[in-house]
Amino acid sequence: MSTRLIPISRRELIKRLTAMGFAGPYPGTKHQHMIRDGVFVMIPNPHHGEKISINLQLIILKEAGISREEWLSVA
Repeated sequence: MSTRLIPISRRELIKRLTAMGFAGPYPGTKHQHMIRDGVFVMIPNPHHGEKISINLQLIILKEAGISREEWLSVA
């Protein structure tokens, strides 16, 4: 298990959020989103092989109320 964040694929992001109890992804107007206990997290649109940056992951984790340690434990 890694002890630091690294860029990940959109598929990996969805896989980890699902493992943490989020449902979805569901369609939205511009982006898909996932839901857990009334918390909505927007999922970035796919961009032909581009990875989700560490900064964007940190924003998503903050919105979802997930600690870095909790996130890395699911990896």
